[in-house]
Amino acid sequence: MSWNDWILANEMAIRLGFFLGVFTLIALWEIVSPRRKLTLSKGNRWVSNISLAVLNTIILRLLFPAAAVGVAIITQQRGWGLFNNAFHGIELPGTIAVILAVVIMDLAIYLQHVMFHAIPLLWRLHRVHHADMDYDLTTGARFHTLEVILSMLIKFAVIILLGPAPIAVMIFEVLLSATSAFNHGNVYIPEKIDRILRLCIVTPDMHRVHHSVYTPQTNANFGFNLPWWDRLFGTYVAQPMHGHIAMQIGLQTHRNPAQVATLKGMLGMPFIRESGG
Repeated sequence: MSWNDWILANEMAIRLGFFLGVFTLIALWEIVSPRRKLTLSKGNRWVSNISLAVLNTIILRLLFPAAAVGVAIITQQRGWGLFNNAFHGIELPGTIAVILAVVIMDLAIYLQHVMFHAIPLLWRLHRVHHADMDYDLTTGARFHTLEVILSMLIKFAVIILLGPAPIAVMIFEVLLSATSAFNHGNVYIPEKIDRILRLCIVTPDMHRVHHSVYTPQTNANFGFNLPWWDRLFGTYVAQPMHGHIAMQIGLQTHRNPAQVATLKGMLGMPFIRESGG
């Protein structure tokens, strides 16, 4: 079995294993040292958010059985993309090439995130993620099914244009799911430690600002994994206006728990008016 065949055969198990491991650690951390008191029933929210995540996973596997790693393998075999052409003849060390590819893909995710806020039609999908009135690790898995499908297609396009090694795509996918669970965690990290951590990774306190009901803060701190892009492009806000404990989470226009905290409500949210009516 070739290296690429092994990656493709074990991609789902590796990603799921890392995700469940990080999920369990953050869930325990939230119990031992929560950052904020939740406003809605944790049980109801978790059932709804996790149900949506499971539904999305099933649909993605049915639509795209090979997922992003499979596209990377095809791209490599056919010699498509930046790494297979622009760098042809330049012997980039394997580790450097993988790290560079992961960083560029993270930049692409940042730009995609900005786009989902800036374009009204895409915001209709993305607001399902922001309408959660509490903030914990399940918020990081709460995305509308149409957004997840569109995001996967965008990821395919980035991989085809970039031509990264399949192992780079695998690492990126694992990091993306793990850091999404971490930076959405309702966990307490001392401020001094947080200031150091956010130099190299998006922390929960940094990303929580992005989930404020206050629009200037909602349109800040777009990063999921690497924190550098927000500083580079001027979208970084260090702390919420009213502090992390007093800040209100969610969207002002969607405050009905029957809509924002149920699977049916989340799936129908893009098709209702912004006012919630």
